[in-house]
Amino acid sequence: MKHLTIIFPGGQSNLSTIACIAGAYEIFTTANEYRVGTGKKELFKIELAGTCKKEEVQGMITVKPETNVLDISKTHLIILPSTTHNYKLEKKEDKQLIDWIKKQYKNGAEVATMCSGAFILASSGLLDGKNCSTHWAHADKFRNMFPDINLQADQLITDENGIYTNGGAYSFLNLVIYLVEKYYGREAAIFCSKIYQVEMDRNSQSPFSIFTGQKLHGDEVVKKAQAYIESRLDEKISAEQLSAMFALGRRNFDRRFIKATGNTPLEYAQRVKVESAKKAFESSNKTVNEVMYDVGYTDVKAFREVFRKITGMSPLQYRERYNMVAMG
Repeated sequence: MKHLTIIFPGGQSNLSTIACIAGAYEIFTTANEYRVGTGKKELFKIELAGTCKKEEVQGMITVKPETNVLDISKTHLIILPSTTHNYKLEKKEDKQLIDWIKKQYKNGAEVATMCSGAFILASSGLLDGKNCSTHWAHADKFRNMFPDINLQADQLITDENGIYTNGGAYSFLNLVIYLVEKYYGREAAIFCSKIYQVEMDRNSQSPFSIFTGQKLHGDEVVKKAQAYIESRLDEKISAEQLSAMFALGRRNFDRRFIKATGNTPLEYAQRVKVESAKKAFESSNKTVNEVMYDVGYTDVKAFREVFRKITGMSPLQYRERYNMVAMG
């Protein structure tokens, strides 16, 4: 029998942590039961492990891990739930947990993080040079803390070299179903998805993200360029125009912009325009064409392609799903 360790990150927990732990524990238990029902043995022994004996979370729920992580000599899959996303190696127990995860990974264990649990794994160095996802709301902070990691904030799930990460909030359920399919097979995953009513094969968190622009940097020229882009939604602004405004060469300007924001000037302008379009679709009765003109596009095909690239759905699909005026 394989061993599954669900981590309780003492001192770094909130109610989302509890939800991740409970959801993973329950769905993997159901997958085990499904496997037994097909005449096979349970695949995983599931344990909740931590570095503390018990802890009260937000004055509401007391969590008592079944065992200490240091007492587990061998595990096959580690799940790191959502945390307070302020993870720092301040306590001896934190360092012990990180060292334990690194040792287990080196010995063949796979590791999965949920939402801001990526901050824990990132602190270990195991994500350096790899792709990673986390909640879109934490993306700017994550990039600043861990510049050597290839953050894919639009991706719901990443899967690379035995390390899995996923986007935010309750999308951890999609990751659990994904892992069930990996370990138990498609039929078990479909069964669990039906029992817990979790949509299978979701691969993007883009429709849910709110683009605010990466502003946690110290490049004042880029900040001015961002403000200029954001104040002229209905205009088509070129990188050449922007670089000339700030008396910089195009290549140097692009390099600074990408370093500061994670986007090229063109990508940034597209994201700003699409975010404005999303808000219009959510809160007005404007047609797709009207919104398109408001954000500086005159070509329907080009607008549709950029919108779908960023959100994962067409402007019309987004409007039909999220329009609050129609709902009211």
